[in-house]
Amino acid sequence: MISARGFPSDGNQVPFSSPVVISLSKNQLSLPLPISIDKSEMEPSITTTPPSITIVDHELPYDSHNTYDVTFFGDSVFTTVTSDPTIASQWISEIDRDGQHLIVGLDVEWRPSFNRHVAYPAATLQLCVCLRCLIFQLIHSPSVPPPLVDFLANPNHTFVGIGIEADLEKLEEDYEFGFNTNAVDLRGLAALVLEKEVDKPKNVTMSRWDNQWLTPTQVRYACVSACV
Repeated sequence: MISARGFPSDGNQVPFSSPVVISLSKNQLSLPLPISIDKSEMEPSITTTPPSITIVDHELPYDSHNTYDVTFFGDSVFTTVTSDPTIASQWISEIDRDGQHLIVGLDVEWRPSFNRHVAYPAATLQLCVCLRCLIFQLIHSPSVPPPLVDFLANPNHTFVGIGIEADLEKLEEDYEFGFNTNAVDLRGLAALVLEKEVDKPKNVTMSRWDNQWLTPTQVRYACVSACV
């Protein structure tokens, strides 16, 4: 007679090579029957959530500019917002002081038009280099500083962005600067190569970028759109 543990009743162990067949009814089992488990229940659950993007307003006591810390994907980008040509020139000189080759994220925003016969000029130019971002409010600036013009025309720098060719054409059309042969369009590649993708809510992208004072939400979006 074979017991439920697979050993003969006389106590001699059955060799492992000999198959043992046990036929027991459900009522004869003292242990609960095995529970059927779906494989998917055993696999770790992975929840994908949108990246956390935060902004800290430094609230500087100046009319000429303000600064922010925009944090996303674990990176904190020190962001300067200004319409002052002097502040923009200082930013360029600090970034380009060594004259080395730079890869510059670039984006442009302007007021949306709902009339095909009306086109508004570029309102902001965003540049991002090494976790530093400049949001230059072109539309409120008395002039475009020469250092900025030279920086964008420098063939030693590579400018990248999604739809960058259209942005540079917009700058050239509205302000007669912005041409650069070293422009690389990252359309479709930012999320694939950099593994970074952010939401583009219409209430922000279609907002009034020509306002004199940008909201923190606009600053956050403008910074991220240039850096991603």
